[in-house]
Amino acid sequence: MSKQRQLDNLRADILAKNICPDLAAQATQLVMGDGNLNAEIVFIGEAPGKKEDEQGVPFVGASGKFLNEMLATAGLERADVYITNIVKYRPPKNRDPSKDEKQTFWPYLLRQLEIINPKVVITLGRHSMGYFLPGAVIGNIHGQPVDVTIDDDATYCLIPLYHPAAALYNGSLRQTLADDFMRVPEIIKKLA
Repeated sequence: MSKQRQLDNLRADILAKNICPDLAAQATQLVMGDGNLNAEIVFIGEAPGKKEDEQGVPFVGASGKFLNEMLATAGLERADVYITNIVKYRPPKNRDPSKDEKQTFWPYLLRQLEIINPKVVITLGRHSMGYFLPGAVIGNIHGQPVDVTIDDDATYCLIPLYHPAAALYNGSLRQTLADDFMRVPEIIKKLA
């Protein structure tokens, strides 16, 4: 079965099981992911924002524009990578996703990763990082590759990065995020 078909089935499963019904009821649509289904890199954010909810594509608002800039600094394009979020519906008023919402969507995110099968998983922000590296502090480990094994099944090279929105709101993080992005191609070369 093709990767697209598997992702379509995963989407249908989320809808059929009415995952996070309170979130679903106030969202415009489910935002699964976007990009290259054979990508070596998967980026994982926290949840869709207003623009993402409207367009059905992750990272298309201000954070998405900044993400595109960061990809370009690393010699990458959106077409080279796959982008998703841990939570697939926009939380009301762009609030942080709750622990229960993240926990409910976690198995579906893992299934997405299993389908795409990337070499590297890059978490954007503490919400997605926290599920892969519980108790970690992003300020201490950003940009540092870590091997993580999930359910004794799949092992990924994980690179926690600050969320692009954090760099937009805190200009001092902008260069830090750019520097971290610049190291990503080198990390991938070492994995080959």
